[in-house]
Amino acid sequence: MNLLSYASGCSTVPLLGETIGTNLDRTIAAHRDSEALVVPFQDVRMTYAEFGAAVEQLARAFVGRGFRRGDRVGIWSPNCAEWVLVQYAAAKAGLILVNLNPAYRTAELEYALRQSGCRMLIAAQAFKSSNYPQMVAEVARRCPELETTVLLGSPQWDALLASAEAGSLEQLHAREAEVQFDDAVNIQYTSGTTGFPKGATLSHHNILNNGFFVGEACGYTSSDRVCLPVPFYHCFGMVMGNLGCTSHGATIVVPAPVFDAAATLKTVQDERCTSLYGVPTMFISELEEPDFAKYDLSSLRTGIMAGSPCPVEVMRRVIAQMHMSDVTICYGMTETSPVSTQTACDDSLESRVATVGRVHPHQEIKLIDPETGRSVPRGQAGELCTRGYSVMLGYWKDPDRSREAIDSARWMHTGDLATMDEDGYVRIVGRSKDMIIRGGENVYPREIEEFLHQHPDVADVQVVGIPDPRYGEEIAAAVIPRKGATVDGQALRDFCAGRIAHYKVPRYVLEVQEFPMTVTGKVQKFKLREQVVAELQLVSTVVANL
Repeated sequence: MNLLSYASGCSTVPLLGETIGTNLDRTIAAHRDSEALVVPFQDVRMTYAEFGAAVEQLARAFVGRGFRRGDRVGIWSPNCAEWVLVQYAAAKAGLILVNLNPAYRTAELEYALRQSGCRMLIAAQAFKSSNYPQMVAEVARRCPELETTVLLGSPQWDALLASAEAGSLEQLHAREAEVQFDDAVNIQYTSGTTGFPKGATLSHHNILNNGFFVGEACGYTSSDRVCLPVPFYHCFGMVMGNLGCTSHGATIVVPAPVFDAAATLKTVQDERCTSLYGVPTMFISELEEPDFAKYDLSSLRTGIMAGSPCPVEVMRRVIAQMHMSDVTICYGMTETSPVSTQTACDDSLESRVATVGRVHPHQEIKLIDPETGRSVPRGQAGELCTRGYSVMLGYWKDPDRSREAIDSARWMHTGDLATMDEDGYVRIVGRSKDMIIRGGENVYPREIEEFLHQHPDVADVQVVGIPDPRYGEEIAAAVIPRKGATVDGQALRDFCAGRIAHYKVPRYVLEVQEFPMTVTGKVQKFKLREQVVAELQLVSTVVANL
């Protein structure tokens, strides 16, 4: 009988049965004089004692302003010290923090504020070309529950902090005693390909434990300094990063408001960071930075690559050239707080470069046939489902879509296709909707992308299926060349010939400078597919052999 693709995460380390505020207090008591938060571009450097005092002041301000347990406060800003303070202060005061993508425009901002029912919005004054005050003024009148907007770095922010005088320490402690670890603490809007975003609602228990066990897998102690160029509005930054640090007494290091390869490398060097996070495209940008070789990255030992599939060749270069011998790969989604699987520091190189690891502690995963719902045997591709403490409470005020995502047995259906080997290691082979069916053959783009990353002229590559009158779909590869190189389609096809099956060889090869991406670093393949079709001048079907 074939072993089914199911695994559960055993652990001798128990789950944390406490709120984020309680956990932070324990860390402060144990590591008062250790650095908690370092933000060089703001000249901010706080010990845990100082960080705790600043968080407490802001939490008292929320209470002093009359915010009740469960009220929603929005944060709309690129990375900064204040973002971190708001995250922990909201949790201490029993509020639900609503994370807003800094790239949102007015329609998206209005939808999120109205759908979540935010009472207060804390916002940056500007982000790239966005004038935040102007956009807020445009939508605020259509958001009846929004009472106040506070702009960071303005008198409004100073006034909010001054409100702490109206909220006594005793009132804050009373509020903290009311908050339960199963209470909602965070709403994160997921970016779908169709329809409005869904507000994944996460509890203290969800994200505190996930951040803690991610940190455990990285071997964090109070000696670690974690460089976070990933956005805080996403789980990668605020959970795997911030909560992963504070639950271990480690230091949060913020290199820039938004990702900047040079700033990240310089910060790792100057702050002697031991860990670095990023999506694959960030690591590619760092490796391709013209002055890369001049930076001293010898302090690094670990880090995390996540957010989208990690090309094997990129992983090898990170280990070899960035001193990240213990780098891990994480897999998950916002709805699962986010991590479900992770490689271990002592995994073999092959396991760390070719898989997303094994199931996380205290969680379960299984792979099912998307059509029948039955578990598939080990080695066979199926949709990855996960169950356990990390599964979200649901989508905010959206029971129908919650039921679509989480079945009656509390399994979260990810929509990702994966395989599981005999040892429980998981390989992501693609999204079920991204799978290409060429002439009856199922083709997984990830497999071709991994192969093409071995070509010396390829910096990054994404593979999509496009319409074809003969085969139904054909394979197209969009390639970002390495600096100084150009993409020769025929040479790339010759590189594939005899090394991968003929039906997997891309018929079309296009050189591009960048991919359409979300701010979290995920390639939007549906948009890339549209771009490829337009560039090849294709309509509903391919009519020419280009």
